[in-house]
Amino acid sequence: MADIDRLDTWIKYKNGLCSDCMASCCTMPVEVKLPDLVRMGVVDEFELQEPIKNIAKRLEKQRIIQHFNFKYGVFTLAQRSNGDCLYLDAKSRLCTIYEQRPNTCRNHPKIGPRPGFCAYRRNPAHGRKVASHD
Repeated sequence: MADIDRLDTWIKYKNGLCSDCMASCCTMPVEVKLPDLVRMGVVDEFELQEPIKNIAKRLEKQRIIQHFNFKYGVFTLAQRSNGDCLYLDAKSRLCTIYEQRPNTCRNHPKIGPRPGFCAYRRNPAHGRKVASHD
């Protein structure tokens, strides 16, 4: 099994892998830029006229981001105490903003700590046989 913290355990990505994964990638820090935050609906077009540090302060206060790198204009999304992304549904392990997700997520695993590989962890709830009640 892949360990999120040990890149040498990651497996080569292939189509269909996400269908029974525990969403391991959604426990990694996610870096986003302003266009991502607009698409996600947490920053509106009018706010783009404000200094970026004001936007960052507001988002930190609302616990949407946990860090802002002023030099590169990159925000890091906040995570829950268990490491999950704020936008990951705890039960289904699916993204609640999938259509609006950030580019970092859209491009995973093509880009990331080990391009072309992912920290796949099989969801034990998938693939179980369900007893028939005939």
